[in-house]
Amino acid sequence: MQTSAGLEAEIAGVARVFEAARAELGRVLVGQRAMVDRLLIGLLADGHVLVEGVPGLAKTTAIRSLAATLDLSFSRVQFTPDLLPADLLGTQVYNPREGTFSTRPGPIFANLVLADEINRAPAKVQSALLEAMQERQVTLDKTYPLPRPFLVMATQNPIEQEGTYALPEAQVDRFLLKVVVHYPSRDEELEVVARASQPEHPLGVVASAADLQKAQQLTRSVHASAPLRAYIVDLVRATREPGRYDKKLAAAIEHGASPRASIALDAAARAVAFLSGRAYVLPEDVRVVAPDVLRHRVALGYDAEADGLSTDAVINRLLDVVPVP
Repeated sequence: MQTSAGLEAEIAGVARVFEAARAELGRVLVGQRAMVDRLLIGLLADGHVLVEGVPGLAKTTAIRSLAATLDLSFSRVQFTPDLLPADLLGTQVYNPREGTFSTRPGPIFANLVLADEINRAPAKVQSALLEAMQERQVTLDKTYPLPRPFLVMATQNPIEQEGTYALPEAQVDRFLLKVVVHYPSRDEELEVVARASQPEHPLGVVASAADLQKAQQLTRSVHASAPLRAYIVDLVRATREPGRYDKKLAAAIEHGASPRASIALDAAARAVAFLSGRAYVLPEDVRVVAPDVLRHRVALGYDAEADGLSTDAVINRLLDVVPVP
C-alpha cells in the first residue's frame, strides 16, 4: 500500500507534466490562464466544460492546442439549427455492391470535442450529445464506446440569442464546470496583436492519453477529509436553503444545486489540489472552483433580478457566510 508521502511525491511529479503543458500553451495563448486551468480540471476530474464568452477570445485555440500538447485526438462541430444527430454521432452507410451496411463514425469519436455554439442545435442533437457526455457511448446499429479520456468543451455566445435553443436543465447539469471568459487586458491584447503577424510554431507533446488516464487515477486518490466533505455538502445545500445563512438570499434563489453538484465540487477540488502538487484538498481548493461548479446549477428568482443580483454574486455571498472548516 502506497504511503501518503509516496503518493504526494508521485502526484507532484505528474503535476509537473501539466505545468509543462501550461508553459507550452503559453506559446500560442496570451492570458486565459483560468480557462486553460479549468480545461485541465475537467480532464483530470473526467468531466465536461461549458464556456461562455463572446467570439474571438481564443476558446477554439485553447482546446485545439491542449489536444496537441497532450497528444489527444480533437474534433470541432459547429452547431447549427439544421444539424442532425447523424452529423454528430455518425451513421450507417449502405454499400450497394456488397449489399451491406458499414458504420461511419462521426466527429464525437475524439478525445476532445469542441461543440461550438452548442445552444444553436435543436433538441434531437442535444439529446444525442447528452448520451455521449453522460454514458461515454454512442448508439447507432449497436453501442460504441467513446475513446478515453473524453471531454466535451461546449461554447455559448452570451450576447446573440436569436435562433438559439435553451439547453435542457438535465444537459446543463452534466457539465462539470461553467467557465465565463472575459476580454483580455490591454497589455495582453497588445501581445495578441504582436503575435498575429508571426509564423506559428508546432507545439511540443508533453504527455499522452495514457499519462492523462494515470493522472485521473491519481486525482481520485487525493485525500479529502471528513470536515472538508462536510464543507462541500454544506455549500451545495446552502444553495437550496440560503435563508439559513443569509435572510436576504432567502427569496433570491428559485432552485439550488442537486447532489450531483456536491460530487462535481469534490472531484473538481481534488483536481485543483492535484495541479498544485498536493495529495490532500484544502478549503481554498473548494472555494477557487466553487463558482464554476455552481453558477450553471443555481437558478435565481425574480427578487434577485429586481435587486440586480447575479448568480456569481449570490454564490460569492454564500462562500462568505458558510463556515469554513
